[in-house]
Amino acid sequence: MKLRLHFVMDPMGWFCTSMVFAIWLYNSFFVPKLVLLPHFYEGNIPWALVVSYYLASALCMAALFRASTADPGRLPPDPHIPHSEREQWEMCTKCNMRRPKRSHHCSRCGHCVRRMDHHCPWINNCVGEDNHWLFLQLCFYTQVLSLFTLVLDFCQFYYFQPLTTLDQEAFMARHELALIRVSAIMGLVMIGGMSSLFYTQMAGILTDTTTIEKMAHFSNEIGGSGGGSKTSWQRTLAEVFGTTWKILWFIPLRSRQPLTFPHHFRSHV
Repeated sequence: MKLRLHFVMDPMGWFCTSMVFAIWLYNSFFVPKLVLLPHFYEGNIPWALVVSYYLASALCMAALFRASTADPGRLPPDPHIPHSEREQWEMCTKCNMRRPKRSHHCSRCGHCVRRMDHHCPWINNCVGEDNHWLFLQLCFYTQVLSLFTLVLDFCQFYYFQPLTTLDQEAFMARHELALIRVSAIMGLVMIGGMSSLFYTQMAGILTDTTTIEKMAHFSNEIGGSGGGSKTSWQRTLAEVFGTTWKILWFIPLRSRQPLTFPHHFRSHV
């Protein structure tokens, strides 16, 4: 498995990505330390719950790293254009390079990206043809981890029995406001924002319309985009994730290869 790394030299993007990493670290360190592990040691929760939480946290971090460092579909300086596809290419007015239609020039990154959806400062990278699937995974696993955190915070306040090995009054005075309630607020904000983003991304993929095309009102002018795709949702998502094996749609540590489908779509799963 060969994974190419792609870094954008943008201090503001680094700052935004650092904030996302800090939120992940907060919920992956303090919540297990204060809620998950103490109740596990006293037998209040099963080991499977602990494993599931750390698995969701690890997959969320892996998706963040891959989405931030994966090549979004940057065009090479001298792209090879097959003669049969020349009509599907156009000239970029900003970098004076030939690019496929539906590509876009990112002013932040300084180059054209194939089927660019948008530039996301929170991953300090463009979201394009080659890393859109990783951005979807990041949105999905952030929702899972945020929901997990909210459930644990709720159970800490209203369901779990008080810990016998701790002074409950001292614990609540020291950690309730500073750590657990802040974690709950961040969980609410993250799951609300990421759920909305995940929905808009999925809607755009299933209708074959990028965020840039929606904002520029180009969806009715570009062939094959907008107005709803006649392709099945399985084939559409398989093209985005680069595989027809649905279990691999959830794995961030792999490479993506463009798919070419026969006339009849077949799913392996």
